[in-house]
Amino acid sequence: MGYSEIYSGWKADPEGFWMQAAGAIDWVKAPSKALFAEKAPLYEWFTDAEVNTCWNAVDRHVAAGRGNQVAIIHDSPITHSAREITYAELKDRVAGLAGALKAKGVAKGDRVIIYMPMVPEALEAMLACARLGAIHSVVFGGFAAHELAVRIDDAKPKAIIAASCGLEPGRVVHYKPLVDAAIEQAKHKPDFTLIFQREQETAKLVPGRDFDWHEAQAGVEPADCVAVEGNHPAYILYTSGTTGAPKGVVRATAGHLVALNWTMKNIYNVEAGDVFWAASDVGWVVGHSYICYAPLIAGATTIVFEGKPVGTPDAGTFWRVIEDHKVKSFFTAPTALRAIKRDDREGEFIKKYDISSMQALFLAGERADPDTITWAQTHLKVPVIDHWWQTETGWAIAANPIGIEELPVKIGSPSVAMPGYDVQVLDEGGHPVKPGTLGAIAVKLPLPPGTLPTLWNAEERFRKSYLNHFPGYYETGDAGYVDEDGYLYIMARTDDVINVAGHRLSTGAMEEVLASHPDVAECAVIGVADQLKGQMPVGFLCLNKGSKRDHADVVKECVKLVRDQIGPVAAFKLATVVDRLPKTRSGKILRGTMVKIADGEDYKMPATIDDPAILDEITVALGGLGYPADRG
Repeated sequence: MGYSEIYSGWKADPEGFWMQAAGAIDWVKAPSKALFAEKAPLYEWFTDAEVNTCWNAVDRHVAAGRGNQVAIIHDSPITHSAREITYAELKDRVAGLAGALKAKGVAKGDRVIIYMPMVPEALEAMLACARLGAIHSVVFGGFAAHELAVRIDDAKPKAIIAASCGLEPGRVVHYKPLVDAAIEQAKHKPDFTLIFQREQETAKLVPGRDFDWHEAQAGVEPADCVAVEGNHPAYILYTSGTTGAPKGVVRATAGHLVALNWTMKNIYNVEAGDVFWAASDVGWVVGHSYICYAPLIAGATTIVFEGKPVGTPDAGTFWRVIEDHKVKSFFTAPTALRAIKRDDREGEFIKKYDISSMQALFLAGERADPDTITWAQTHLKVPVIDHWWQTETGWAIAANPIGIEELPVKIGSPSVAMPGYDVQVLDEGGHPVKPGTLGAIAVKLPLPPGTLPTLWNAEERFRKSYLNHFPGYYETGDAGYVDEDGYLYIMARTDDVINVAGHRLSTGAMEEVLASHPDVAECAVIGVADQLKGQMPVGFLCLNKGSKRDHADVVKECVKLVRDQIGPVAAFKLATVVDRLPKTRSGKILRGTMVKIADGEDYKMPATIDDPAILDEITVALGGLGYPADRG
């Protein structure tokens, strides 16, 4: 069956579709039905089932006789090392760690915060929690102490599992002092911490509170898998860039297993024994879904990569990893590709490696601009698949499901809605708009399995954030349109649709035009307040490495490009060249913060910002354009 038949089959019988998908999971007690709508609009999936995630991700592969297959490859260009862990080894390591946690009182329903770098032990910590039915919350390693403290107070963990340090190119990031400061600041105090000592730095342990990772496991009985209910939370993940109280996305266990398992073959065309690599971090949703859980549930080999797309040591490191480990399916963020493209416009590094094992490249996390996709298609010579999803959904809302059928690629579109998602484009009144019309993208309820059922201890906030604006729908917060063929186009966050003299315009569409300029490596467009027109667009341009062009000429050409391709209605007249753009560690451009600087408003330093100094550079650049303007 092709995509259309499968999507239509889901729409005609969603219950049958998801019960069939559930057949691929090992249940302690199988679900009697898929959807539980008793608490609508707070829907649940497979609630009456009993299951264990760790069993499905690890033990069952060993039980099936595939214990000698490699489960995890750790590749660290920073430490110049690579190592492999088989499924049998992983089972022993996870059961031992779970035994240590159990011996110290961690049980089903307890929360555990994990604060780790990109090492296999981070995945082992997640799986050990899942083994016991404990609810983990991974906080991006190196996060500021205050932000960690806020999450400690929200999740109230019984334990914190951390590493002594993380590694960045040229420096060691001291994790333990951040953990100590966070515990000091937090009102809630964990019972204990478990510290994985890395050879690059040995952390000081507080007697009676801090325990060594290995010593805590010595002489302890390995723990068995604990069955949990289908709606039992697997984890809490705090969304990046939160202001005020953090927003803890909850992932329910059974739906998470069923949905992620379905995606591996159908979306990524990855099966047991294949090598899958998501170049992300365990602190983000991609790291949860596609570094840790989905590849292991499917019995594939997953790669844990400790490095950067450029600088560890150069713009060829991704292609070297693909050659070394025979990666079949590769997933990264457009921002990583743009960094590589900026350093290697002609793709010279790609030619140095044999990447013939790679069958497809998947992009998500930021809008994939056409210029970056075209560059990747030209040099990698594989399908370049943009797909769209969110921390809240946990897996793709829209994608090109190459495991079912490779649909024609339309550059600029993440293709079509996946089974489970009835995607609609709505006007402000909540009415569906015609194809080609820009509007708010929403998903008709219920959301599919694997998506968030609520926020941690914040049901009212969940309703207000996602359900109340368009009753009967989940509000994605993204704006875009659907074309005549049902292909979706994500143009901007709803906040990034600007109103210029009454015209609703997408900053994403302008960025697409600017990115097509041969000298522009990366760009951002924001809407700044304007007395006459309401808002005016301002562009920020990062040029390719080695570009000798006069900045004023590039700006002039970019202004003309937008005028020619979008029209005078965009009123695009102001742009400036900058060295870099302010981003979160996951690569999202902080457009909202840039707007506040331009409009002279106070702003909170985003917790996830990669380098706070960039905001000073943006402030200077905006000053050169006359912002914040004196509004009299």
